[in-house]
Parts: sequence; C-alpha cells; structure tokens
Amino acid sequence: MNIILEFEKPIVELEGKLKELKHLVNSGDSKARIESSKLEKKIDTTLKEIYKKLTPWEKVLVARHPGRPHFLDYINGFIEDYIPLSGDRSFGEDTALIGGIGLFRGFSVVLIGNEKGHDTKTRLERNFGMAHPEGYRKASRLMNLANKFNLPVLTFVDTAGAYPGVEAEQRGQAEAIARCIESCINLKTPLISSIVGEGGSGGAMALAAGNKVIMLEHSIYSVISPEGCASILWRNSERSKDAAEALKLTSKDMLELNVVDKVVREPVGGAHRKPSEVINDLATVIEEQLIELNFAENKSYSDDRKEKFLAIGRITNQ
Repeated sequence: MNIILEFEKPIVELEGKLKELKHLVNSGDSKARIESSKLEKKIDTTLKEIYKKLTPWEKVLVARHPGRPHFLDYINGFIEDYIPLSGDRSFGEDTALIGGIGLFRGFSVVLIGNEKGHDTKTRLERNFGMAHPEGYRKASRLMNLANKFNLPVLTFVDTAGAYPGVEAEQRGQAEAIARCIESCINLKTPLISSIVGEGGSGGAMALAAGNKVIMLEHSIYSVISPEGCASILWRNSERSKDAAEALKLTSKDMLELNVVDKVVREPVGGAHRKPSEVINDLATVIEEQLIELNFAENKSYSDDRKEKFLAIGRITNQ
C-alpha cells in the first residue's frame, strides 16, 4: 500500500527523481547512469539518517504502516502445509485473531496471530486486527490442542488492542483475555511470541506471555496506545507524541526493560520497504530460539513463563 509517512517525504522526492533518471538510463544516456548511481547512494544514506533518529511517535507510525508484513504474510512466507482452525466451540469464529497448524522448518507447530488485512475491504473483514472474546477463546483452544499433541506454539502480535465494543464486553472480553494469558503460561510446550507491528494493551499480552519474546526493530509494545494514554492523562489526544515518549514503547526500551529477549533488525526504511527480507530474518531467529528451547536441559516451560510474566514491571534495588 502506497502510504507516505511525513518524515519519509524527502526520500519519496528523491525516489521520484531517480525514477525519472532510470528512463534516461534505459535509453542509453551515460551521464544519467552516473547521476542515477549517485542518487541511489544519497537515498540510502538519507534513509539511514532518518531511521536512525526516529522519535517514539514516528516509531508508532512505522509500526502501523499498512505495508508491513502481517500474520498471513508470515504464514505464506515460511510455513508449509498450513491448516487453519476456526471457532472457539462456544460462540463463533473471530477473523481478527486466527490460527492453525503447519510445518515450520521441519517442526510441526501451532500458529496463532492477529491479522489486520492489507486494504480497506480486508481490514474491515478482519476488524483491523482487534479481536473479540471468541478470538482469545479460540487461541486458548489451540494452545490446549498444542498441549495434547506436544506441539510448540508460535504467536504473532500485531494489534492496537482487543476490540472495545459493547458486544465484546457483553461476551466477557476481560475474562477471555485473562484466560488466554493463563493458557500461555500453563502451556507445557515451548511458546515463542513475536511482536511484528503494534503490541497494544492486554490484547497483545494475551499472546505474548512466551518463553521467548521477539520484537521487530520498528514495532511497539505498550500497555495502552499513545492516543488513549494522552486522552486519559491530559484529556487531549493531540498530546500523543508526548505519551509515546513517556510510555517507553520502542523495541530498544523493551529490551532494556527485559520485557523482550531479542530485537530483529529491519531493513533500512522499515519492514514495509522489504517485506520478504523481514519475513526471512524473523524465521531464522524463531528457528534459533525454537532449537534452543527444545534442547535446553531445563524444560520447565510453564514455570519459566510464569516468572517472566510476573517480572514485568518489577523494580529491584541494586
């Protein structure tokens, strides 16, 4: 999707000039070829400079970019023989939080993730990745299935939060999220969680209580959205930039606070510029973590997750 972020406009202008030069290069203009090479280097340098100095709010905008790979992109990128599993066996099917079973680099795994969709139609169908209670109950059901067949679980988090509508509250949204977190913690097999875009509120935590938590470089993870935080603290959603700064929601912050275990670098310019590269890099890291967990001497996966979950926000005196 051709969305231009405000801070990317200088790059877009340079890329427009490069496109014009390419036409001249194709017609055999040797001078244009030299200028084109210089401009490509300038674009690369400018991208690096811009993305090296992104503010927390700009990171939020990158994490929300519709061109970033979503759950189904990862499934199509590195999962073989994927079989979707639907329904919570209680109310119905949720299309924002989906999952199934498949083969990941030789490992049979259960997969669960938020799917936002790529265009207006699919984003509406997927409810913008905001799950209803039946989505979280389906996730719990799939984790119980993983327990039964001794399968590792891979989760992919990309949601602004759980759906806040009246009907979701009527069907027990808070209880469903709490049960899903409980299912994560009680799982007897390895659980690897990847935050690939937005990691918003309890809706994200419901899938992120893993043995290993991986985070893409320009993704975010927070107890609340910057807009929601600004509305509560200052009664002014226009102070979202201040809230983003205060929330410490970047991957760098999360790594320093020991909330995540590993940050996966994104290509210069973000995952939306080179989706296939990001998909492959994340797969490699997940494989490394899965092998490490499978061959670990201590296989008390549940106890480790419980301690990890309870340690979030814990303050110790040094």
